Amino acid sequence: MTGAAPLPQPLPLEEAWARLLDGIRPLPGEALAIEDAAGRHLAAPLSAHVTRPAADLSAMDGYAVAGEGPWTVTGESRCGAPFAGTLASGQAARISTGAVMPAGADRVLIQEDALRDGDRLALAADLPGPGANVRRRGIDFEQGDALLPAGSRLGARQIALALSAGVDTVPVHRAPQVAILDCGDELVDGSIPATNGAMLAAMVAGLPCAVRRIGPVADDPGALGAALARCEGCDLVLTSGGASVGDHDLVRPALEAWGAQIAFWRVAIRPGKPLLVARREGTLVLGLPGNPVSAFVTGFLFALPALRAMLGAPDPLPRASHLPVAADLPAGGPRGEFMRAVLRGGQADPIRERDSSLLAQLARADALIWRPPHCAGTKAGTDVPVYHLENGAIA
Repeated sequence: MTGAAPLPQPLPLEEAWARLLDGIRPLPGEALAIEDAAGRHLAAPLSAHVTRPAADLSAMDGYAVAGEGPWTVTGESRCGAPFAGTLASGQAARISTGAVMPAGADRVLIQEDALRDGDRLALAADLPGPGANVRRRGIDFEQGDALLPAGSRLGARQIALALSAGVDTVPVHRAPQVAILDCGDELVDGSIPATNGAMLAAMVAGLPCAVRRIGPVADDPGALGAALARCEGCDLVLTSGGASVGDHDLVRPALEAWGAQIAFWRVAIRPGKPLLVARREGTLVLGLPGNPVSAFVTGFLFALPALRAMLGAPDPLPRASHLPVAADLPAGGPRGEFMRAVLRGGQADPIRERDSSLLAQLARADALIWRPPHCAGTKAGTDVPVYHLENGAIA
């Protein structure tokens, strides 16, 4: 009688990340109106369609002057109604911030430094140098200038830049289609609430994607097969539960029956070792553990980077900062560990309770402390790698 096949050795985190991302290419591009493109990544570089500013402008309220004064005020230039003539030496025009500089003007005398008596204008302070308080034409960018490289994420600042540059439509990678499956008889019969699906849907909602929820799905090959059939056409499928080694952990055989190829299974991290990654044609499948903390951590570490990579982010992995730890930490074991932590007073305070089923402790946490495998004990006050849970989507 032969025994069961040996389990694969868990992959180191860095190798698992590399193998995940090696199999992902940015999704095809589409053209979107710039104001509808928030959160998307450019599929091609962005160049300026116009020069900005298009003319020399005043940077301050005051007077556009020609020569060294005193001056005679001959008119006004304001936004939308520029001065029509040309200033000769000894002449000035009242001017507003952002208004076009009159022809012949060589500087702007700010309001606070001006003495005006009727149409006569004199200095109340030192004369500013030539070009003072003037925004020169093209100081921001010239027509044709490269503004943003391909892969740039379009946030509030980038959208403002594109609109200023005369760009109405941008090429971006399309939004991924995501299916989320809750698996488990205990969810179907209602004995345990199906929290993971809602948690994962809320997690990925911070990225531009379309999410469909499927389930809860019973621990049954037929039910799992029917649920996976509803995932046709999705770019990413997230399953929760059923990916470990128990008698009722049926996700892996169900995926194989669906035609998916297992890319890797089991990662040397705590929590989250049972993570499974599979591919079927254009669909990536992440089989996340069922315990909610494990599902959250593996979703943060693998599902969000996968989506960022599909969206075209050049650096999709979460970024760690370094902060002092608020308490002593013991030496690490053979698996790397992501310890939940609370940030306070510029330090990362580890949550001592490590059970991966405790949602109250997860909800308290706003960071994960990374403890590499076999690391030495760490004294309080020592800097440690920290992943901020609220901004881990930086890309």
